[in-house]
Amino acid sequence: MADASFRDPQLAALYDPLDPDRRDLEAYLHLTEELGARHVLDIGCGTGVLALLLADRGIEVVGVDPALASLDVAKAKPGGDRVRWICGDATALPPLRADLATMTANVAQAIVDPQAWRQTLEGAREALRPGGHLAFETRDPSRRAWEEWNREASYSVTEVPGAGSVESWVDLIDVDGPLVTFRWTYVFAADGQVLTSDSTLRFRDRQEVEADLLAHGYVVKEVRDAPDRPGREFVFLALRPAP
Repeated sequence: MADASFRDPQLAALYDPLDPDRRDLEAYLHLTEELGARHVLDIGCGTGVLALLLADRGIEVVGVDPALASLDVAKAKPGGDRVRWICGDATALPPLRADLATMTANVAQAIVDPQAWRQTLEGAREALRPGGHLAFETRDPSRRAWEEWNREASYSVTEVPGAGSVESWVDLIDVDGPLVTFRWTYVFAADGQVLTSDSTLRFRDRQEVEADLLAHGYVVKEVRDAPDRPGREFVFLALRPAP
């Protein structure tokens, strides 16, 4: 099940205003152009930022996400009718022959259950045509990003259209091996309402991810640095080989 910040309509509407800087997606736009991809599957598409950027470039895009509230935000955006939206995940997709499948932001890490992760890799592979690519990013666990997840470092006040002033911050809840749990808090100035959303991410090291990809029939073509967070993330580019 998706976290409350994605499946609660009130919180889903905050996602874009609270995180307007999406320079992280530029690498995926460049990669799409580099590979000459014309059919893209965006797994965990959320509010559809990448999917709509690609559709604006004339690319055929399928966006899949388990959070209906986030998809409703995506569909309502200009150009939303140019993307095929599916409420679900990569484990139960219709037949596709995508040139590229993507998982941006925290999507890969948000799949914390090992079996669900394996099924996601399998589903993405089946959705790709032979010779198609899978691209996604994960944080380097050795950088211990969670040590910066606290109110002091994350507190902000944002004016959100239709909602007014919203305070937000994150608190670290627990670190249990590769699993890191944190809580976002949102305070609406208009009525004093307080909402929270808990999330857990799995931090996989580079060797583990490469082994998982190989085990599910991919060829690891490259592991790149994330241009917007140099030295902090791995960007994996894997190929579904032709038979």
